[in-house]
Amino acid sequence: MTPLRAGILTAVVTLVADQASKLWLLNVFDLARRGAVTVTPFFDLVLAWNIGISFGWLQNDGQAAQMALMAVKVLAVVALAIWMARSHTLLATIALGLIIGGAIGNGIDRLAYGAVVDFALFHIEIGGKTYNWYVFNLADVAIVAGVAALLYDSFLGVPAAKAP
Repeated sequence: MTPLRAGILTAVVTLVADQASKLWLLNVFDLARRGAVTVTPFFDLVLAWNIGISFGWLQNDGQAAQMALMAVKVLAVVALAIWMARSHTLLATIALGLIIGGAIGNGIDRLAYGAVVDFALFHIEIGGKTYNWYVFNLADVAIVAGVAALLYDSFLGVPAAKAP
């Protein structure tokens, strides 16, 4: 399998897994009705509608702001797809596939619901006080893993062959 095919497959699998998890949690598990569901002492399922960008920054539910965020997302996906098509390493191509699949997954949410569906919450209790991480979803995990893999490939991956 060529690196490009692996990247495209990664993007599709990421997108399908992200959307399937959200649809299942919303429509089958009915997370909205259940409220917070404790899975482990440090992990809960909660429903959060993120109208901003990463980590809830730039919260704005106005239609113009939502359209601007979608335009930026479309441009980013196009740029990443061009990068992926030109990539020569398997790791970088798969990493870009993770980022593209996650970005499209969150973009679909924004189009369908006007916000991104987030549901995973890690937390820890220290001295009787609870500290929460940001609520996130599988697309967010894919994006972070993709960025980490790109960084690894950039700094520690196989160096490119030098031109003669």
